[in-house]
Amino acid sequence: MISVVVPVYNEEENVGILYEKIKKVMEDNNYEHEIIFVDDGSTDKTFEKLKEIAEKDKKFKVIRFRRNFGQTAAMAAGFDYAKGEIIVSMDGDLQNDPEDIPKLIDKLNEGYDVVSGWRKDRQDEPKRVFLSKVANKLISKITHVELHDYGCSLKAYRACVAKNLHMYGEMHRFIPALANIYGASIAEIPVKHHPRKFGKSKYNLSRTFRVIVDLILVYFMQKFMTRPMHFFGVLGFFMAFAGFLIDGYLAFEKMFFGVSIGNRPLLLLGVLLILTGVNFLGIGIISEISTRIYYESQGKKIYNIKVILNDDSEKST
Repeated sequence: MISVVVPVYNEEENVGILYEKIKKVMEDNNYEHEIIFVDDGSTDKTFEKLKEIAEKDKKFKVIRFRRNFGQTAAMAAGFDYAKGEIIVSMDGDLQNDPEDIPKLIDKLNEGYDVVSGWRKDRQDEPKRVFLSKVANKLISKITHVELHDYGCSLKAYRACVAKNLHMYGEMHRFIPALANIYGASIAEIPVKHHPRKFGKSKYNLSRTFRVIVDLILVYFMQKFMTRPMHFFGVLGFFMAFAGFLIDGYLAFEKMFFGVSIGNRPLLLLGVLLILTGVNFLGIGIISEISTRIYYESQGKKIYNIKVILNDDSEKST
């Protein structure tokens, strides 16, 4: 069974067309399927359009958030409620082509756990394409998972992998790297990409900074999640050693040459070097780990659903 998960936010012009295209591909290929649209707190008529479709097609599931939680939360909700052995994710702006879904599934059936789309001929503004290429090279280098296009939402997953990914922040773009942490096999194939016809892109510059922060976290999770002292211990040692050298030098000057060090900025640097560095880094990462413990130990979610249409599971609200 194939579950197609589509997060949408203010895409009233696109959802009906996209549904028809996905439905045609599913039926033409005789896939047992379900289609799940996750309305991420849209403020236009997106939900009304989705509700009309759900009344006609009982295989069409709609999850509506109470407010905008972000694409990562929307994908996480879609994965949680998907019943298929294979889960396909894609954007709701008609730039991804549903006709590529069979290619992704065929590649997945070669023995891979995750197959990622590569928008080889990307139809976006040149500046955005250039920044994306730079980001993809940086992410590939840091995570050691070589992909041309981390930002492509068109991906296919085995459900056993997708449902065990715990995503926060802007982590949806790092899914291949997260899957790699658990030993999943990953492939990439070229897919079509169309210019946006309706609506406006939700991309903005602030996302770039959030991605950078999340990339640091992914790197930490890959390298040090099970051995954090290899990170904190080495960092603490070198910072303490640097502080010791600075304060030792000042103490030497004071003891043997009688130099006044009370008003020396270098003294403050030596004292604060380890405290400030370790505090800020430690608080940031420990807070992130604490957040994960809070959600996962209690089975809490990072989203809040208002209504689910055509869902017969016990999770229905």
